[in-house]
Amino acid sequence: MPAAAYNRAMTELRDIAPAEDGYGRFSTGILPSHVLARLLSGGREVLADEPFVDGQIQPASIDLRLGAIAYRVRASFLPGPNARVADKLPSVFMHEIDLRQGAVLETGCVYIVPLLERADFSARIAGAANPKSSTGRIDVFTRLITDNAETFDRIVPGYRGPLYAEISPQTFPVLVRKGSRLNQLRLRHGSPQFSDTQLRRLHGEHPLVDGEPDIDNGLGFSIDLKGPGRIGWRAKRHTGLIDVDRPASLGPHEFWDSIEANDAGHLVLDPDEFYILASREQVAIPPDHAAEMVPFNPLVGEFRVHYAGFFDPGFGFEPGKPPSARAVLEVRSREVPFILEHGQIVGRLVFERLTDPPPQTYGQGIGSNYQRQALKLSKHFRLP
Repeated sequence: MPAAAYNRAMTELRDIAPAEDGYGRFSTGILPSHVLARLLSGGREVLADEPFVDGQIQPASIDLRLGAIAYRVRASFLPGPNARVADKLPSVFMHEIDLRQGAVLETGCVYIVPLLERADFSARIAGAANPKSSTGRIDVFTRLITDNAETFDRIVPGYRGPLYAEISPQTFPVLVRKGSRLNQLRLRHGSPQFSDTQLRRLHGEHPLVDGEPDIDNGLGFSIDLKGPGRIGWRAKRHTGLIDVDRPASLGPHEFWDSIEANDAGHLVLDPDEFYILASREQVAIPPDHAAEMVPFNPLVGEFRVHYAGFFDPGFGFEPGKPPSARAVLEVRSREVPFILEHGQIVGRLVFERLTDPPPQTYGQGIGSNYQRQALKLSKHFRLP
């Protein structure tokens, strides 16, 4: 779509009177930033022990903040349908950590942290959480837990209660504090369906990748291993700390080994090592949609592409231009070495419609770190 036509369409969408329920042009879908801001300011759906802060609301999600205390526990757990998180903590509790002045979370340990936010969902509001991109790229495993939960990272419609983050640094020790934001929450009103037919139609209107799309239960993307030059990074062990709240403060080569392309166009993943790689395709998310990277099917390879994967509306999208950002992939092999081949499908994006386009999309002057990205480390590292 030409840029002028796109701008007219977006203006027309924003000029449409909001639906009676106040969620936007559509009554079902993911809630955008301006709807979230209105709900939160009115004390609806998500409450907080302290006032929300600037930058906490993203185009289609809310950043969640750590509270003042972390509990070191022996193992991860889910409370199950008949228990609260507080009921289960005593059976796995080891010690308590004060986060008010900052504290180090060590690798290989599991922590439960009550969040400053809590849910007060109405009957048709549900939630989905994921680690923020910068959290996944430093290999910090983070999941959301609620009372009575049978799954991680999901909040059932109508839930009213506390929210907790389970945190387990895998490669680097991290310094966190009260207010640090490691994961994010999307709110969804109703249960909209988005089929592959709709996805093909959306690609026809706004190209989602810079080539022929692989659409089968979502949009597939493949790995880029041909370069030229650097194709990835492998994490080092026994490094220094990463302060999660200090961007551009670290030299990359103290924490990462560069991986260069080879003539064969493949990469052997060593067991239990962590890699930052990039997709071969460039991706674009239209402003009235959002996407989530789904876990990779383990039946087709002994490796995992990190499922920290919310793709905001506007990511890689510029009106009238081809897709401009690659998906950066956090990859870990399992028990055995595994060969990745250039062009191998490694993940899928599942798309959803928003109830309304947000006033500002990803990259539009809101401090987005990864617009137009190629292979890129987390925001904590200076450019090499």
